[in-house]
Amino acid sequence: MDKKLTKKLQRAGVVTIGTTVMLLMSSPAFALIRDQGDDPGSGLSVAQTLGLFVGIPIALFAIIAGLVIVTDRSPKR
Repeated sequence: MDKKLTKKLQRAGVVTIGTTVMLLMSSPAFALIRDQGDDPGSGLSVAQTLGLFVGIPIALFAIIAGLVIVTDRSPKR
């Protein structure tokens, strides 16, 4: 096998193993323990969640794309 390919495969293996170990160490079970001063608010409804994580990003994309199209100074075809 080529030395460069071997080196790339070793590097990919190290990164994969390191990422897996870090994910296993950051267990979500620690989130069950409440910290002192922790004051969570009420949960979001389905409509609020969709608006926050779907609607707002789509609206921002549309606004930015619209501004780019409107302010385009390239020659017309």
